[in-house]
Amino acid sequence: MSDIHNVAVLGFGTMGAGIAQTVAASGRPVTVLETGQDRIDAGLAHLRSFVDGGVRRGKLTEAGRDELLARVRPVTDVAGLAGSDLVIEAVTERPDVKRELLSRVAAVVSAEALIVTNTSALSVTDLAGAVPNPERFAGLHFFNPAPVMKVVEVVRALQTAPATIDRLAAFAEAIAKDPVVVKDRPGFLVNHLLIPYLNDVITEYDHELATAEDIDTALKLGLGYKLGPLELLDLIGLDVHEHATRSAYDATLDPRFAPPPLLRQMVAAGHLGAKNGQGFRTGKENAQ
Repeated sequence: MSDIHNVAVLGFGTMGAGIAQTVAASGRPVTVLETGQDRIDAGLAHLRSFVDGGVRRGKLTEAGRDELLARVRPVTDVAGLAGSDLVIEAVTERPDVKRELLSRVAAVVSAEALIVTNTSALSVTDLAGAVPNPERFAGLHFFNPAPVMKVVEVVRALQTAPATIDRLAAFAEAIAKDPVVVKDRPGFLVNHLLIPYLNDVITEYDHELATAEDIDTALKLGLGYKLGPLELLDLIGLDVHEHATRSAYDATLDPRFAPPPLLRQMVAAGHLGAKNGQGFRTGKENAQ
């Protein structure tokens, strides 16, 4: 049983909207902070499209959809977050932006409110320094798409109190997720293992080991994965993976995390994957 009832989400992009939907689906009210009405409208449109898909597939009734949407309250002023039991930051992966926003949010919520970051690449311990009483700060890393992916990483910063971890794990279970508690390290658990694997695949593709289609087919059928690695990279976004692997490399200087040359070239050329129709498997151009 979770004692967290009023939740706020910072950011109404794809991930923020997905987290808001996940929380609202558990019956909790969600306040979503964005910078302007245009971004709120875009976030609401994405959220509405996703839940409408659930209605079409018979996963959700029209009444259930309307009730879920009614629990989501967008605001443009941090003052609207007062009264939140938990604040989940899901804005752009820039530490300066996150730290400034987290500091402003901490000034309006209670000293007991938990504050977490959904970062996938930045140091949770570093971000905790932007918040008074950092023992209440941690990582709560959802995977995209948040309403579908079951696992949530509960990331323990050096400052995080054990009670905070317990409360966040209970909250994750209360919103129908499976929490795994991990320490603060580059990539945490899943991406720490996934990033070198994807980098190796990109390098072998660049070396013409096999075609993109055959690489994906072999690894899906040989290892039982739902997606091949190059399909997955297109879905994630090549720019997103490039940022994540570069951040991990900068933090560790471990060559396993060094961005492969082909990845850097594709991002520089604007080949970002499914988001713009150009990637390893998406579109007519396959970079070779």
